[in-house]
Amino acid sequence: MNQTKLILVTGATGYVGGRLVPKLLEAGYRVRCLVRDGSRLQGRSWLKQVEVIAGDALNPAELAAAMKDVSVAYYLMHGKQGGKNSAERDLQAAQNFSHAAEEEGIEQIIYFGELVDPTANLSPYLRSRHETGFILRHGKTPVTEIRAGMIIGSGSALFEMIRYLTEREPILTCPAWFFSQAQPIAIRDVLSYLVDTLKTPDATGRVIEVGGPSRLTYADMLLGYAKERNLRRWLIRTPFYAPRLSAYWVHMVTPIHWRVVAPLIEGLRAELIVRDETAKKLFPHIQPIDYQTAVHLALGRIQRDNVETSWSDALVTAQGDVKPYEFIVEDGMFIERRQLVIELPAETVFRSYTGIGGERGWLYMDWSWALRGWLDKAIGGVGLRRGRRHPDDIHTGESLDFWRVETVEKNQLMRLRAEMKLPGKAWLQFESIPVEEAKNKTLFTVTAYFAPYGFFGFLYWYAMWPFHKPLFDGLARRLASRARVLARAY
Repeated sequence: MNQTKLILVTGATGYVGGRLVPKLLEAGYRVRCLVRDGSRLQGRSWLKQVEVIAGDALNPAELAAAMKDVSVAYYLMHGKQGGKNSAERDLQAAQNFSHAAEEEGIEQIIYFGELVDPTANLSPYLRSRHETGFILRHGKTPVTEIRAGMIIGSGSALFEMIRYLTEREPILTCPAWFFSQAQPIAIRDVLSYLVDTLKTPDATGRVIEVGGPSRLTYADMLLGYAKERNLRRWLIRTPFYAPRLSAYWVHMVTPIHWRVVAPLIEGLRAELIVRDETAKKLFPHIQPIDYQTAVHLALGRIQRDNVETSWSDALVTAQGDVKPYEFIVEDGMFIERRQLVIELPAETVFRSYTGIGGERGWLYMDWSWALRGWLDKAIGGVGLRRGRRHPDDIHTGESLDFWRVETVEKNQLMRLRAEMKLPGKAWLQFESIPVEEAKNKTLFTVTAYFAPYGFFGFLYWYAMWPFHKPLFDGLARRLASRARVLARAY
């Protein structure tokens, strides 16, 4: 029955939308995504299973085209920058969306809004979110508004604030917004509510507040995260809100830009708690998990050393998209990636990088690898001199100097896990992917991953970072040269 329903998802490039789409596909629905820039969906595993339409909610004609033959539309769009202009755009987009839904005969709009107390002194951001729901609900198309507060899940903005502040700051001076009450909810529970709304007729035309089972302050959440990571943290309470100063502070110690953080911090003046229990009556089968469990699940990928499951960006396979150097922070992990295209088949490049280490050495700045191994040995680590079993043959599970071979995929990939003493966990990955539509061309990628542990983990990363560029740039070039030598030898 679901196969006949076409569902429109707006905001599919965002945090919630990007996770909602695969859930809808799993439930058997056909999905169409409306995005301003279709290229931002590249690399999503579900991309070929959906219809993508490029358009802007501020353009009524593009909205009408996106809504053609749609049964239900998810409204997940909103500006994160705050301010009057952003709010005005959000409200205009909502007005356009409501009119287009009416014209195209949409059965239902599902709006994902914010858990707010409309009687409180709301920030411009939260006021805009509340008014967006008001505009949608007062159109002729039935609307279900799901309101949630703080979302706990790897990658959500507020959870990333918790993650980075707790990891990097042993002692935190806490403004007053740290002690506002909230009901954090796991992303998996948010998705359950959003998907199950489609098959719950009684939810149509309702405002439904959802939250986790416990009321916690932001300070409670920081300490709960610290408990999960076995970190000791001390909080010093202050009576000041200082939202703008707090936003700059968060900007300096986390990867999150202050313009994104500011409206979120301003929103924490109000208590983000559930005041209506409608969700329990409409969805009795959904039992939201507690905060500590949500944190544990969000960190699980790193804690299980299953690092590959936390990489969400697909590798580009066209030479025009190659980025020679990229540095990002994702899921609490520092990632440095280097890429170059080599005019050789992938199997030749694979032989080049699977032959490094041991007696052959590391090809570039070999003295620095030896020094790092000596320092590791001096503090009780394994050191560099374990070597390797065979100069060219390599298998998963064997040692390679101070690394452990975690994964080998023939002609495609080798991933090494660091076994030297570190304030965190580290991996070094090599990939050789054939370039599409180009014979004997390979996209060669060298990626370093580091998951820091506590303050000293971050300190270690930034101390080593200046040395990474010459070291890994040179390593990539030397491996490319070795691949050419191997090609001439065969």
